[in-house]
Amino acid sequence: MNINEITFLVVEDDDFQREVIADILVSLGASNIIEASTGTEALKILNEEGSRSIDIILCDLNMPEMDGMEFLRHVGKLHSSIATIIMSALDLALIESVKKMAGAYGNYLLGAIEKPVTSVQLEPLFAKYKTREKKSVFDSTSGSKYNLDEILEGLANGEFTPFFQPKIEFATGRLIGAEALARWIHPQHGVISPYAFIDLLEKSENIDTLTFIMLELSTKACKFLHAHGHKISISVNLSLSSLADIKLADKIIQIVKNLEVDPKFIILEITETAAMTEMAPALENLARLRMKGFGLSIDDYGTGYSSMQQITRIAFTELKIDQSFVREMNSNGISKVLINSSIEMAGKLQMKCTAEGVETKYDWDQLRNMNCDLGQGYFIAKPMSLDDFLVYCKEMK
Repeated sequence: MNINEITFLVVEDDDFQREVIADILVSLGASNIIEASTGTEALKILNEEGSRSIDIILCDLNMPEMDGMEFLRHVGKLHSSIATIIMSALDLALIESVKKMAGAYGNYLLGAIEKPVTSVQLEPLFAKYKTREKKSVFDSTSGSKYNLDEILEGLANGEFTPFFQPKIEFATGRLIGAEALARWIHPQHGVISPYAFIDLLEKSENIDTLTFIMLELSTKACKFLHAHGHKISISVNLSLSSLADIKLADKIIQIVKNLEVDPKFIILEITETAAMTEMAPALENLARLRMKGFGLSIDDYGTGYSSMQQITRIAFTELKIDQSFVREMNSNGISKVLINSSIEMAGKLQMKCTAEGVETKYDWDQLRNMNCDLGQGYFIAKPMSLDDFLVYCKEMK
């Protein structure tokens, strides 16, 4: 979309600054600009029956009557298809906090810029703009367009399988392992991602069915890869609810033992809130698995609660930095500091540190320079079927 086809709404209480921003937009080629001096006035424009469609809002944070935070809340709830750019002279840490808030409210956020606003700041944000399509109509309770009966039928029919995403050592570029990610190979709709079925399976207490299917198929894949000369580890996710079953560890141990795979090649990934629900049985399961030689990974590190406390409770062998921090590393100095601190902490605790969401060469270079152990993400390779992964393994040798 050309900039002269975009309708802008500039929300700024200072008359002079609002005029300057409008002039910058005109200099960039904009021809449809609406101005508002308060959040209340801007909302009225957005809600007005028959008003022109707004594509991008440029919004100040520190305004009288209705501040930018309240305005963004209303936009997120009522006009989430409209793109938003935050403008502010406030502290960068506060702006980052508001960005998180806007995302949580459902805002289509292009970015945040410091005042005074310049064309150099705006142009790359406009380049990112795409008309947001309406979301598909999913099941209102689960977020999935498939119902539980369909999913359970798919499980019974053997339609679920692991896809493998490589984990690469930063220092050497060697293939060290892979994470097994559940995929539904639907007979009509092809490959379906976990967002369509994990939530429903957990809420209906059927997640263990998928967990054991994934564990068995992933362990078989591990044995198959070893037979072809690729001695790598495979990571399998464990659901929080599964850890409440005190017999879980014994079931996992038996599956891996029956398939004659050394447990040291199987890493079980647990989100860091896992031991917070049913703490005693979770700790018993994880301690027993660790005692039998399985690797334990604290997944999505930094996104849950009491992270450091979790590390003291469980003998983790790996710490996985959540992709949200890696994604923001370039634009958010706080994320970069937290990543660096996590890598240093993991090293001191003799844990491997894996960064998820490595999507660009910049991500790779920065994490390598910070001495992160392993990387995983689309810059390295996307998740793939076992056949494709075997080809990948041969290419990496």
